[in-house]
Amino acid sequence: MTDFSGLEFPFAEPPAYGEVQPIAEGLLWVRIPLPYLLDHVNVFLLQDHDGWAVVDTGIRTPEALAVWRSLLAGPLSGLRISRVIITHYHPDHIGLAGWFHEQQGAQLLTSLSSYALAQLISHGRSEQAVRQNFDFFLRHGMTAETAGLVAIQGKEYLLRVAPLPMTFQRLVHGDSLAIGGRNFRVLTGDGHAPEQVMLYCAEERLFLAADQVLEKISPNISVEAIEPTSDPLGHFLRSLRLIETEIPDDVLVLPGHRRPFRGLHTRCRELIRHHENRCDIILAACADRPHSAAELIPMLFRRQLDPHQMGFAFTETLAHANRLIRRGQLAIVEEHDRSLLALVR
Repeated sequence: MTDFSGLEFPFAEPPAYGEVQPIAEGLLWVRIPLPYLLDHVNVFLLQDHDGWAVVDTGIRTPEALAVWRSLLAGPLSGLRISRVIITHYHPDHIGLAGWFHEQQGAQLLTSLSSYALAQLISHGRSEQAVRQNFDFFLRHGMTAETAGLVAIQGKEYLLRVAPLPMTFQRLVHGDSLAIGGRNFRVLTGDGHAPEQVMLYCAEERLFLAADQVLEKISPNISVEAIEPTSDPLGHFLRSLRLIETEIPDDVLVLPGHRRPFRGLHTRCRELIRHHENRCDIILAACADRPHSAAELIPMLFRRQLDPHQMGFAFTETLAHANRLIRRGQLAIVEEHDRSLLALVR
């Protein structure tokens, strides 16, 4: 099936929760529920030498655990999960890695950044971190009421990670990783998450892209309070161009959300255009007068946002602003304890 964007979708419908979709021999696709607007995460299982390797796991919620138990008692009955390969540290991907280690002794493989950041956030939220986020949101134009909601409720999802094993195998860009009879080249990308792991099997033209390249939606690109002047959008755009250079266009893309597809280079270019268009919207707004990041959010995100979504929308808006600051097109001006974004003329 081909849609209006020119992407090809070999599987018309995703598997229902608790069901399995074979992709190729020794390669399975399941979906695990998420309690958000984006209501699922894709998990891929690869037959390994002494069991099966799972790529990502889903978040630690009762609903996600119920689906896994149903799978392991039903269509995946008798499968031993020997390795868990985690693409990045976000709880919807790493949340149950520790559970698989505890239940089946599965070895954890991931990047150093993913392991370290997951360990950091899974230990809980400190009052100091809440205050830091509150001040960060306030400085960039949020009201005190909204900043308080986002600083607390908007970050609750970070706690949904099972305790991780105390040891792991590090995956580094350029590594070769054997999974059963397949050999994968490890690539890492940035922007959505530091050192996000992707896997490319040249022989079978398979590309496990994690959240770096998704159909129809763009992964969240965030500036966090601990690194307020960072340029994650610049990192993301650079990673997309690297993918175009390193990975052939005819691969089957197995993404972290939504459907597998073909048309990798087309989708990379669409994502680049999407973010460049958002930068143009911000420049047009700031040509009229300086704006805070919070004032720009409704121009980029037109739907009603809950605290969880507002946190992502704010940090992504700031990511576009920081990209424009790095380009020398915007500058920060301070006004009454607020940071405003002004056009450089």
